[in-house]
Amino acid sequence: MRLLPLALAALLLMVHAELWFGKGGVPHEIALRSELKQQLAENAEARARNEQLAAEVADLREGTEMVEEKARRELGMVRPDELLVVVAK
Repeated sequence: MRLLPLALAALLLMVHAELWFGKGGVPHEIALRSELKQQLAENAEARARNEQLAAEVADLREGTEMVEEKARRELGMVRPDELLVVVAK
């Protein structure tokens, strides 16, 4: 009869040890929640960038204004009748 309470106490200790120190325990869950939070933040940044790129693609498909703006900004292109003035600071 004395062995039954000891066996049950040992089983209880094993269950608690697995809960706190095992692969699916509390520390592992905390680490996974942290990784999840970081991944959600990265996904939000990527989603915002994708929306920006989609808007830019739509602008490029609709007209030449965006193409002209990109050529001026990135390539330094000017029209034949324009004068380019560069102000150095």
